[in-house]
Amino acid sequence: MLDRPFFPWKKLVIGFSLADFALGNWLLFRQYRVLSKTSVPKALENQVDKATFDKSQVRYRNLASCSRPLLTHTQEYGRAKAKFGFFSSIFNEVKSYAILYLDAYPRLWAFTGLLLARFAPARFSGEITQSLIFVFVFSFIDLILGLPFSYYHSFVLEEKFGFNKMTVKLWIMDMLKSQALTIAFGVPIGSAFLSIVKMTGQSFFYYLWLFMLVVQVSAITIYPILIVPLFNKLTPLKPGPLKESVEALASKLKFPLTELQVIDGSKRSSHSNAYFTGLPWKKKIVIYDTLLDKSSDKEVEAVLAHELGHWKMGHTTKLLAISQVHLFYIFALFSVFINNNSLYESFGFHNERPVLIGFLLFNNILAPTDEILKLLMNILTRSMEYEAGMFPRSNSFPSERY
Repeated sequence: MLDRPFFPWKKLVIGFSLADFALGNWLLFRQYRVLSKTSVPKALENQVDKATFDKSQVRYRNLASCSRPLLTHTQEYGRAKAKFGFFSSIFNEVKSYAILYLDAYPRLWAFTGLLLARFAPARFSGEITQSLIFVFVFSFIDLILGLPFSYYHSFVLEEKFGFNKMTVKLWIMDMLKSQALTIAFGVPIGSAFLSIVKMTGQSFFYYLWLFMLVVQVSAITIYPILIVPLFNKLTPLKPGPLKESVEALASKLKFPLTELQVIDGSKRSSHSNAYFTGLPWKKKIVIYDTLLDKSSDKEVEAVLAHELGHWKMGHTTKLLAISQVHLFYIFALFSVFINNNSLYESFGFHNERPVLIGFLLFNNILAPTDEILKLLMNILTRSMEYEAGMFPRSNSFPSERY
């Protein structure tokens, strides 16, 4: 039904992109206005007085690098992030529009074909190799274009409010390591992805889904072992009351804790966090050193109780299952679009039908439904956060500690 000559795929994609951009920035503007208010919201007038409200908007933080306490306004920080989001979204929208309107995909595809024909040995010729080079060149261009925004976010916005701890050297090294990992893992995974589509016919989506499931499970396994140590230093949590209380908490919840570690997050940011990772039968808890520096033992334990609440109530398993259903849905629907000639032709591909290009174009077509799913997932994850927030009290933990 949809594979008809001159079907306006490009106009539909550009039109939806502009509509999504307008809606997103309208919501951002509404949030900016909320962050600009200096009076207590009506919904809280009977619960919070003006003095308490004013106090909640300001945080005093003592930084070792400062000769005096740094006054951090949470509302001002929120407004600064909203402004940054607005300008970066304008840039991204203009970039997306230029890519589609100027037929950047077919131009870059032709360019990578010339590179392959001129410099690569004959045994490396073919669609899969060209697709990998296409992704590498496209990603590199995108990285270069985004560098000013990345630099501004870390060294201007975050620096202004005392959150950035990175040096320019570390920022560059992180970028180089990330690119190296992208190539190291992206080449075999991308090659396998395209090979499966080529070799398994119209029912490729079954095999592709199983392959990506293996990739995701493997990533969960190797990420804390191989990837994290490339960027951060992990050390065991020192023996003491905090370690004993966390181990007791894990034991009470029957959480399969095998390691309790501290990560040097302070080398990049003063933001604090904690998380757990690992396979179902072997988990580790990782605590940011910034959380330990800013919080009492009871406060750290409260944060971990929230995180373990996610595990106890099966939130991580539910989200993984939902992501698998979503992935299967994407691959199954892609099998319908993979041979859509009008889709390729609308974006400048008149003689070739590369699988990778088809998948990229298909994702542009799928964007409207993805926005709906994103909204539903936001609602679901917010409800999970509230459930995890109430978990300690609802499970008879001492209320004064949480």
